[in-house]
Amino acid sequence: MQSSFTDLEYAAKKKLTRRDRFLAEIDAVTPWAALAAELEPFYPKGKGRGRPPIGLERMLRMYVAQQCFGLSDEGIEDAIYDSQSIRSFVGIDLGREDAPDATTLLKFRRLLETHELTRKIFETINRQLAEKGLLMREGTIVDATLIAAPPSTKNRDKARDPDMHQTKKGNQWYFGMKAHIGVDADSGFVHTVLATSANVADVTEAHALLHGEETIAFGDAGYQGVEKREEGRGSDVDWQVAMKRGKRKALPDDEYGRALDTFEQAKASLRAKVEHPFHVIKNLFKHRKTRYRGLPKNAAQLFSLFGLANLMLARRRLLTCDAQGAS
Repeated sequence: MQSSFTDLEYAAKKKLTRRDRFLAEIDAVTPWAALAAELEPFYPKGKGRGRPPIGLERMLRMYVAQQCFGLSDEGIEDAIYDSQSIRSFVGIDLGREDAPDATTLLKFRRLLETHELTRKIFETINRQLAEKGLLMREGTIVDATLIAAPPSTKNRDKARDPDMHQTKKGNQWYFGMKAHIGVDADSGFVHTVLATSANVADVTEAHALLHGEETIAFGDAGYQGVEKREEGRGSDVDWQVAMKRGKRKALPDDEYGRALDTFEQAKASLRAKVEHPFHVIKNLFKHRKTRYRGLPKNAAQLFSLFGLANLMLARRRLLTCDAQGAS
């Protein structure tokens, strides 16, 4: 397709913005062909009368941009018109065509939710990482994070989201949901995602976060007693769970106590990798609050977010692998 004057002027600019670099990296590391192949059987073919559907890859790119910038359906539509970098990423030339509207993206999202295709997106990304040798299987780190939900009752039902609940952490009450993840202990990439309401205890979901091939698993003090639970009986996994803070503070100031404290520090340094995916989705993708009503829709979004988070965490290694392969 011939470039417009606007595209040529934008390509000739001297400074690359952070958004330009961010989108260029996402574009380079995302396995677009593999993702399109997974979604294509479920995407409308446009047979018969009526307007033909927009290309699958274009809608997929619009959806990925929406998740990466934490935008609503209307917000990403406006962003395409406002930002040349996002237009280039999605593949829109406003001189020849309009951007897909918010309703079109809404229908695409519902298609993904109905057929559980966000899980396929997550699994396809992880399969690509495994093929490049970036996912190991020996160990898993488990953790959970709270994601707030709007507590307002100013809606049609005059009630809060019934799928969300409140929980107390420290002296603070939170209303929303929890995202539970299992992370590869070697690479730090997420291999399992679960979503529950906020009042579900972390330890009850621990065994569901294992892929079954690990020999060791790590968790913070909230997973105390995990090895004694019914669902874990017969498992050969060696659980390394953090000591409770009060017990650790009470360790004796002798050789034995200092050795135990050093061991706890080593376990904590290993568990630190589980915080990186949370950092990406909360701080980089701005997903600090649920966008949709109901647990199923928000759970479906988590698969997309953590799949893209894996790509962001792996981007330097993926780009290095591609560069070596090209040379």
